[in-house]
Amino acid sequence: MVEQRPWFNVCCHLVLVLGIVLVALPVWVALMATTHANGDFGTGAPLWFGELGLSVFRNLFTSSTHMSSSAVPVSRMLLNSFIMAICITIGKLVISIMSAYAVVFFRFPCRMLAFWVIFFTLMLPVEVRIMPTFEVVSDLHMLNSFAGLTIPLIASATATFLFRQFFMTIPNELIEAARIDGAGPIKFFFDILLPLSRTNIAALFVITFIYGWNQYLWPLLITTDTHYYTIVLGIKQMLDVNDGVVEWNKIMATTIIAMLPPVLVVIAMQKAFVKGLVDSEK
Repeated sequence: MVEQRPWFNVCCHLVLVLGIVLVALPVWVALMATTHANGDFGTGAPLWFGELGLSVFRNLFTSSTHMSSSAVPVSRMLLNSFIMAICITIGKLVISIMSAYAVVFFRFPCRMLAFWVIFFTLMLPVEVRIMPTFEVVSDLHMLNSFAGLTIPLIASATATFLFRQFFMTIPNELIEAARIDGAGPIKFFFDILLPLSRTNIAALFVITFIYGWNQYLWPLLITTDTHYYTIVLGIKQMLDVNDGVVEWNKIMATTIIAMLPPVLVVIAMQKAFVKGLVDSEK
């Protein structure tokens, strides 16, 4: 029986409310900034609605957002970010689940060595190997292309490890039953393993989608053509104004828009995401 402690409950709720305020306050300030003219930012960040309303959002999608020496619509940057995020996500899931399947269910020489080589790449993130990766992408003529944006970020040791750990919990009786029923490796993979891995796939889909959507350093290095700018990179470029006024209301509006797709993905897959992270079978 849990002892009732009113003061402890009050303190927990206060901490929770404080955490919500700390997280939501920057978003609220950004939303309020979109409703004010640029001249209103001289006295500090606005905390209430201004006279512009939602007109800034409407202007972002009906005209071009000027960045540096060219103009790129926000809709184009959103499309680039979506293509990059979804390609990275699908690529990571496909490669990781197939490599984990091979390591767990097939017997071949040096299979564990292959797994540990994959696992050790966790110590070599993109930021560490960024120069040789850039040179390879450049030699393959993949600069300013979606292939260059996505392929170097597809491999994932973390997802491979998580799928391997889950596959190792599959009972041998299930494997033997599938073999007796005549299920070959491909049928076993598609008809048994994939349905059992739904929650794991959902959890990793959310994580990798957000990872791909928030990429900044890699697109900054390999894209010189503004037509391949992602939304995160575009926000940074909007701040680089040589002569003129920084349009804070447009920047804040673009920031709000950039936050919406990851939030919608988390909301849409919330149940499966949570279950995939806390499932007792893993």
